[in-house]
Amino acid sequence: MGSAASAPAPPPPPPPPAQPHGVAPPYGPGLAGILPPKPEGDENEEKKVDYLNLPCPLAYEEIQREALMSLKPELFEGLRFDFTKMLSSKFALSHSLLMGSMEVPSQSADVIKVPTAQYEFGANFLDPKLTSEPHYSQGMFNFDYKGTDYRAQFQIGNNAFYGANYIQSVTPNLSMGTEIFWLGQQRKSGIGFNSRYNTDKMVGTLQIASTGIVALSYVQKVSEKVSLATDFMYNHMSRDVTSSVGYDYMLRQCRLRGKIDSNGVVAAYLEERLNMGVNFLLSAEIDHSKKNYKFGFGMTVGE
Repeated sequence: MGSAASAPAPPPPPPPPAQPHGVAPPYGPGLAGILPPKPEGDENEEKKVDYLNLPCPLAYEEIQREALMSLKPELFEGLRFDFTKMLSSKFALSHSLLMGSMEVPSQSADVIKVPTAQYEFGANFLDPKLTSEPHYSQGMFNFDYKGTDYRAQFQIGNNAFYGANYIQSVTPNLSMGTEIFWLGQQRKSGIGFNSRYNTDKMVGTLQIASTGIVALSYVQKVSEKVSLATDFMYNHMSRDVTSSVGYDYMLRQCRLRGKIDSNGVVAAYLEERLNMGVNFLLSAEIDHSKKNYKFGFGMTVGE
């Protein structure tokens, strides 16, 4: 009988290479082995705000500038002609002619209009309006101070009027301010607060005053030429609430603005540039509930 010789067993496979401590294998766990690794330093990259170098805010009375441009155009009725002559960089003369109608109060619901004409002449440094009545002439002195990230204003007027306001940039997009005034002739005083938040695409404002006024506005910039605006106002004294929605459309040679408010009043204002310093105006306002319709056209000459 022959003896059978057994073949030697194959050597065992080598063990897998050891992974460093805290590093997941290339096949797991979960999606860690599929997703690309994060570049180093991204987690610590955050936009830091330099609070010592904030931008200067707008003036206190101009925080609703974008909303007023869309919702409060200079509507008029009849014929209007404005001429402005610049005599120097700091001095100009202006002439204004308006021929239209004036609304007079009546006990009926209908609106009564009386034809009227008005001419005004003024200068940019002084425009006094004097009357024979005591303590009724209008005059105002403003002192404005512009800082790096804040603005301050102090006002003195006739009838013993004193006012002051201050607005401060809190962040690159948010500014907040306050104002106070005193009317010595009427023995009235008041205080107010406001805030403005703006980005490249929107502007939002809030105003609260001790006189019972609460006002909010919001402007959304759809594109470089189109913007939409809305506002809301509540008067606590008269319990009156109003709101409006409007638009502002910039074309190549003209600018079209319009709005509709909560009272059903529809308005539109067109300003077309005919030549350098010459603009043609069209204005329309319709109030169906009061049967009040206003249409006007005009021209402005000068910059």
